[in-house]
Amino acid sequence: MWDISWLTFMLLFLASYRLTRLIVFDEITAFLRRPFVEERFHTDETGAIYAVIDEKGGRFHAFMRKLLTCYWCVGVWSAAAVGAAYLLIPDIAYPLVLVLAIAGAAGILESFVKG
Repeated sequence: MWDISWLTFMLLFLASYRLTRLIVFDEITAFLRRPFVEERFHTDETGAIYAVIDEKGGRFHAFMRKLLTCYWCVGVWSAAAVGAAYLLIPDIAYPLVLVLAIAGAAGILESFVKG
């Protein structure tokens, strides 16, 4: 079996978390979601911005929409991709895992500071 230290596990955990949020929520990856969903952003009376997602297309679009907007679904695929990349091509994957992990930790910290 593969032996993964706690530090490595935490890096993979944070990288998977950040990759999931990147795909599901971030504006930079809206081009992935755009063919399947219509996203509109609203600001409520407290100044919080929230997204409203409208459906587009038929069954294939519905499947892809669920796949790209479901945090739990994308989380499984992100974890599988990050884990497999790290185990199979560690020299290439490690820098990306490290960047995603640092960004993930910063995002978690920001949610505590902001909240």
